[in-house]
Amino acid sequence: MPIPPPDINFTFSDKELEELKHYGEVRHHQTGDVLIKEGDRDVDCLVTLSGQTDIIAETPEGAKRRGWMEAGQFAGDITVLTRQASLVKVIMGADGNVLHINSDSFRRILVENSNLSDIFIRTYTARRQFGHESGLGAVLVIGESYDRDTFASRNLLSVHGVPHTWLAPEKDKLAQQVMRARGLETGDLPAVVHGTSLVLKKPSLTDLSEAFGLDLLPDGECADLIVVGAGPGGLATSVYAASEGLSVLTLDIRGPGGQAGTSSKIENYLGFPMGISGQELADRASVQAQKFGARIAAPVKVSSLDKKGENYCLRLEDGRKLKSRAVVIATGAQYRKLPLENLEKFEGRGIYYGATSLEAQLCNEAEVAVVGAGNSAGQGAVFLSRTAQAVHLIYRRDDIRETMSEYLVRRLEETPNIHLHPASKISALHGKDRLEAIDVDAKGDNNRMETPFVFLFIGAAPFTEWLPHNISCSQSGFVKTGPDLENLDLVKAGWPLERMPTRFETSWPRIYAVGDARIGSVKRVASAVGEGSVVVSDIHLALSELP
Repeated sequence: MPIPPPDINFTFSDKELEELKHYGEVRHHQTGDVLIKEGDRDVDCLVTLSGQTDIIAETPEGAKRRGWMEAGQFAGDITVLTRQASLVKVIMGADGNVLHINSDSFRRILVENSNLSDIFIRTYTARRQFGHESGLGAVLVIGESYDRDTFASRNLLSVHGVPHTWLAPEKDKLAQQVMRARGLETGDLPAVVHGTSLVLKKPSLTDLSEAFGLDLLPDGECADLIVVGAGPGGLATSVYAASEGLSVLTLDIRGPGGQAGTSSKIENYLGFPMGISGQELADRASVQAQKFGARIAAPVKVSSLDKKGENYCLRLEDGRKLKSRAVVIATGAQYRKLPLENLEKFEGRGIYYGATSLEAQLCNEAEVAVVGAGNSAGQGAVFLSRTAQAVHLIYRRDDIRETMSEYLVRRLEETPNIHLHPASKISALHGKDRLEAIDVDAKGDNNRMETPFVFLFIGAAPFTEWLPHNISCSQSGFVKTGPDLENLDLVKAGWPLERMPTRFETSWPRIYAVGDARIGSVKRVASAVGEGSVVVSDIHLALSELP
């Protein structure tokens, strides 16, 4: 069993315990009492005052104690903050008193007491990270290696920080044992199993979202601000708006991270000299936003935006309606696709649009191709080179330095198993049930490359098709804001105010755009974060104008 890191636990001092008691209720429990059941949502923060609380996780070998809390220690992980489903059971291991702090009071602690807030967030985050790295999670995903639905399920759980173990029935004996124990047939795969409480056969992403509490927004929910998109720009907006007292709902079609979340390592983001993965940056930002009270729901797709008097109504694809006084469009961009026959057939079965640990696990010791000439392509190639036998970087330009940072180009050139293919493009895909090979056109010469994995980093188009037609966009679909708006744009939209739109405001009052969806954005994480933070001051001023 892996050794837990030292910051996975913490013991409060007597003084700190007295501070905590102001926020909760002390209850006496006897040995064997169940304090939290597997799958419970919106659970209390539990601080052991006397006796002992045990942490129990269901595994294929049965229930196992993963830890215990003694006097002054607290149970739980980041789900106490996010209100997602608990992945473990908490029971009393010995008679004693436990301080119960409900979710609303727990959030008061995070806002009012910096010392206690730091302790909780640091410890909860460390526990969740240990769950990811140790492979001790109680959630199992059973499915074949090249099945796109298996990959989609794993990807959703990963972007939401749900630790899980992947079992491939074609190579893992444990998968067959779990299938027999849970009564699963091959036709039921992929399946997601959570201890004894949950067995999902061929789950949709909506099924998974409901099962693990990833989307808890009721129909008709209202907020000061709705942020559409949880990439760097949307998360920055959420953090600053929530920290300044606005009620915030943040929606995303996938989960926290956006396109930046697929980046294996960002090395030129200020303050991280050792680099940080896009998903880790997103995880930290989403915890930070929720710490201040923002609510994040995904996967959620917004289908339309309408005016309702002084408010705005967003209709979701599932029919729910949400209301807000202001909206920030931070939807970023959708990945561009190559115009190749059978491309969609091989998506999730050899064609991928990100290079994270999930993809790297699939292509261990294989030859892979990466397509693109930007920083994302370079970062992906370097990351995959650690596990792949060879990485072929394919790009149309003669000189990759025109579009890629110098530090990345040098790293590509110095990595022996990375091979550069300038002035080249993929001309055909080959395979039956999954990708097996590609044709590469290099200045008119076609060559077959035997690779079952292709990673596409060829840019993106703005995800703005859901917007009303009179929110002005460029011909390419990027949202116009502030100084980019012309008088004709405002006339067509019926701009009702005497003032002009502020720097990130669209042709509709109190509707803003930040990040890659906005015209003129520089497509950098740092700039998206900057825009997302700066726009909040404009939102405050605009809301103050309302009656």
